[in-house]
Amino acid sequence: MKLQFHNQWEIIKSTESYSKISATDWQQWPWQMRLSAQKKEDFEKWVSLSPQEKLFFENRNQNHFNVRATPYYLSLIDSSDEFDPIRRIAIPQVSEQQQAQDFSELDPLGERKNNPVERIIHRYSDRVLFLITDICSVYCRYCTRKHFTGQEQFLASQKDYQTALNYIRQQKGIREVILSGGDPLTLSDEVLAGILKDLRQIEHVEIIRIGSRMPVVNPMRVTTSLVQVLKKYKPVYLMTHFNHPKELSAEAAAGLELLVDNGVPVFNQMVLLNGVNNHPAIIQGLSRRLLFLRVKPYYMFQCDPSFGSDHLRTSIDESLAIQKELWGHLSGLAMPTLSIDIPSGGGKMTYAPNFEHQISTDFRKFTGFDGVQATYHNPLKDYSRLPSNLEMYLEEWEELKKAKFMPLGLSDKTEIGFEL
Repeated sequence: MKLQFHNQWEIIKSTESYSKISATDWQQWPWQMRLSAQKKEDFEKWVSLSPQEKLFFENRNQNHFNVRATPYYLSLIDSSDEFDPIRRIAIPQVSEQQQAQDFSELDPLGERKNNPVERIIHRYSDRVLFLITDICSVYCRYCTRKHFTGQEQFLASQKDYQTALNYIRQQKGIREVILSGGDPLTLSDEVLAGILKDLRQIEHVEIIRIGSRMPVVNPMRVTTSLVQVLKKYKPVYLMTHFNHPKELSAEAAAGLELLVDNGVPVFNQMVLLNGVNNHPAIIQGLSRRLLFLRVKPYYMFQCDPSFGSDHLRTSIDESLAIQKELWGHLSGLAMPTLSIDIPSGGGKMTYAPNFEHQISTDFRKFTGFDGVQATYHNPLKDYSRLPSNLEMYLEEWEELKKAKFMPLGLSDKTEIGFEL
């Protein structure tokens, strides 16, 4: 079967309600940002809201997570389907105001515990998150960073920006900087280029990642000028975030191909979401289409218990069952790694189906996904030896491990420049 990509623009051209929008405007990513829906009346221009969605807006208050969605992304919704997967991601419903679990919160991953200076999250020794903006063009309803994203903080102040850069400079073991937020690609090419240039001047920074959902929700952002910026400061890896095959429109596919054609590696991080993609058929459909476009399906995340996300979360047992059914039927290239971020800052933990059924010091016995049984025998311990050239790599390994000096569980956040 030939893989199909949704040619959304053809649908828009034939829809009477969009007839006053010129193709030129529609294809401009800043226009999509300016015309983003933020209020009930804005959403109703594009989608017939369900009673549950209307009820959210009627009960909305300043404590609720910010709301925004681009016209493009809303145009992907089948308005006749109350449970359309994209509307569950983009449009709030009253379930967000009926939190069922007491432990769900605004900062479920304990990022504030690993916040040595403003705009920096340093959880793992060799890499840091650099929160360069809190703005997104779509505020996904399951967002894990509600303590920061959508708080109208925009671009980091010059003081916070320089403090963050100095932190990265001083921690010699940091090898990788992940630009995040918010969405870094909501910034202009010029601003983004300035940030990449500053990071490239730090000798020990090897890899730069950019986490962005813009190729999904505002694919017009992927332009020739953008990819030239990313090429100039290579290696820059783009981590995008498609959750459903329906998000792979013709525009999105063209944007992804423009990136990889210009040497920008693209990886996808999806989140398992109840009523959106919680079935192996959906996951394989997304993964195979991404792989066809030369995008590696990277992570399949367990949805974090952020406040208001209970109705969108799957159980770990359900996620494991989905993964196990995919295993063996889906190419390893197309298989994303099932992972959960341990709440309260415990870091990532990955899952794989357990095929072992007997373990000893000398051997392990397995039963494969298709029932094949076999034994793996360990080599004799007498053969064990370390590599002869180990010394030349030990120094950089020790430097990397020491990069994160802040002790976990620090209670006085004022010591590290964070105010609760």
